This record gives sequence, structure tokens and C-alpha cells, in this order.
Amino acid sequence: MALSPYFPEDHSDSPHSSLLESEFVDWDEETLTATMRFTVRREMTTWRGGVQGGLVAGYLDDVMGYAYVASTKGVAAPLNLELSMSLIRLIPEGPLIGKGRVVKAGRKVIFLEAELLSEDGKLMARATSTALPTPRPTATETGMG
Repeated sequence: MALSPYFPEDHSDSPHSSLLESEFVDWDEETLTATMRFTVRREMTTWRGGVQGGLVAGYLDDVMGYAYVASTKGVAAPLNLELSMSLIRLIPEGPLIGKGRVVKAGRKVIFLEAELLSEDGKLMARATSTALPTPRPTATETGMG
């Protein structure tokens, strides 16, 4: 069951959402902002005790992507052309809040941004993305379901 009419019901079946332990929390139609909660597992961290950089990009990409999916009421999904991120602080094991926003969505290009925050609101990482709008694939269509 979807938490929002703007969020796809099959989200929990997505392999990457399972890996990232993503949970859709809220959608703000006015600001085109999705809020998600992630649970960072030890397996996502390095010997420094923080999430490996490429995996940080995965969290940021997930929340930006679902912001666009929600903005299209589940009809479309972004296909990244470019993702740029800044790692502000070491992200430790535990809970993490993601906020992703659609900056501008046109017929041929989408601009997205995201932030990862600690539970007490400290900025941990941020990203921007340029993407192409595409029809949102389903597990059945891709042969994964």
C-alpha cells in the first residue's frame, strides 16, 4: 500500500530500495520535495566508520529520483545524465533523512537536488542531478518481477 497517491505502490519491491533500506516519509506538492528515511547498515561503511562515497551517491540519487517520480504521480522516472555531490560530514551507521526536490522538469531535461541530514538536522551531504524524463519502468516490464 502506498503512503501517498504520488508514490508508487511497488517501491518496497525495488532491489535498490531494499539495499538502502529506504522508506518514503512525505511528499510536499507545493515545493516538489520528497522526504525519505534510510537506515545505514554497517555493510555500507568503510574502515573510517562512514558510508563509502559511491554509496552516499546512491542515497542522494534515490531521494532525488523519488521526488521526480512523485511529481509525475508515478508515471515517469529520471534517467541520470550527471550527478554531482558534496560530502559535508562522515555519515555513520544509523538513521539518515533524505530530502529530494525537483528544481525544474521539462519535456527533455530535469534538474534535481537533494540533501542528506542526520536525525538532528545536520547537513551530511548534498547533490544535484541533470536527468532525462523516461516512463517509469515496473518489475514486470523489466523482467525483474
